[in-house]
Amino acid sequence: MSEESSSERTEEPTARRLEKAREEGQIARSVELNTAVLLVTATMFFTFSGQWMFDKLGQLFVYQLQFDRKVMDKAELLPAIFAQSVFDGYVIIFPIMITLAVLAILSTGLTGGFIFSAKLLMPNFGKLNPMSGLARIFGIKALIELGKSILKFSIVTVILFFTVMHNMEALLNLNRMDLNLAVKQAGGMIVDACFWMSMGLVFIALLDVPLQIYQVNKKLKMTKQEVKDEMKDSEGRPEIKAQIRRRQREMANNKMMSKVKDADVVITNPQHFAVALQYDPTSDGAPILIAKGADELARKIREIAKEEGVEIFEAPELARALYFTTKLETIIPEELYHAVAQVIAYVFSLNDAYSKSSRFVKPKPKIPENMRFDENGYLMDNPVA
Repeated sequence: MSEESSSERTEEPTARRLEKAREEGQIARSVELNTAVLLVTATMFFTFSGQWMFDKLGQLFVYQLQFDRKVMDKAELLPAIFAQSVFDGYVIIFPIMITLAVLAILSTGLTGGFIFSAKLLMPNFGKLNPMSGLARIFGIKALIELGKSILKFSIVTVILFFTVMHNMEALLNLNRMDLNLAVKQAGGMIVDACFWMSMGLVFIALLDVPLQIYQVNKKLKMTKQEVKDEMKDSEGRPEIKAQIRRRQREMANNKMMSKVKDADVVITNPQHFAVALQYDPTSDGAPILIAKGADELARKIREIAKEEGVEIFEAPELARALYFTTKLETIIPEELYHAVAQVIAYVFSLNDAYSKSSRFVKPKPKIPENMRFDENGYLMDNPVA
């Protein structure tokens, strides 16, 4: 099957695709930014501490050109003297070396962050394919890299040309100067050239960073089919999704069951359906359905109601009407107000707060024709399709 063209990759990469690409080391990296950071740092160091370093290096260089008769008479001292000179040189340049080494590591994470990918260390034999090699050589990315190289070469050439022309007289007089003064003069020219080159590299880096981010994002773009496939993988296999849904139902049922104890009445079918209602007589609102269930769930509701002392009222048609028309945590339909009111009034009459003389006769609530359902949820006279 042929590989899909880049024109078909129109979708932005998903979070999972980005995470996988990061694990594989596919993140934006700008060599130009790293180079610019190092050169700017080196230029700043030489600007503020270069005079001291050049003085020390000049003194060390002059010392090495001096010949001590004692050393000449004892050649075995030369290795120790040479080692000491090398050590002194390293001590002088150590601050700038350690600074640049640390920044070389830190600057790599400026664009894409820090990662370690073992996959990048593994050999990729696909790169030995001559056809893919030619594609890399003559591809768009190669042309962009060539353009950057030409731009860098042009900037460096122009800067060096103007630096040499500006300091031509000083360069011609270097051989007539004292050695220490000549080293200082040359150091100043180098710092001046480095400053302007660093500015040029900063300009290139400002262009390169968004370009690298764009190229990586373009490479990671996905086709519509890849997005669909990833969504399927993320959601998991059908059996896993069924398990998740079952677990969610169990959690929802457990939460619902915990509210049965707060119900004022449980209306049953009596065997197949059970609904628990809660009513606040001090408010103007209608009763609220806080739990409902069929078969096994209905049995559990009845058991909890018995344990908690909640009144159970048998009214098959009313139980089915409430079960099929009312959602959890919602008030009952207006058509059932009268029927439910009869049940609530009867249940409240059984409470000790009422006198025995005020107890009601057990009602037989009537259900409107459009609220009469059979056990399958169909209207008695007009089944629902």
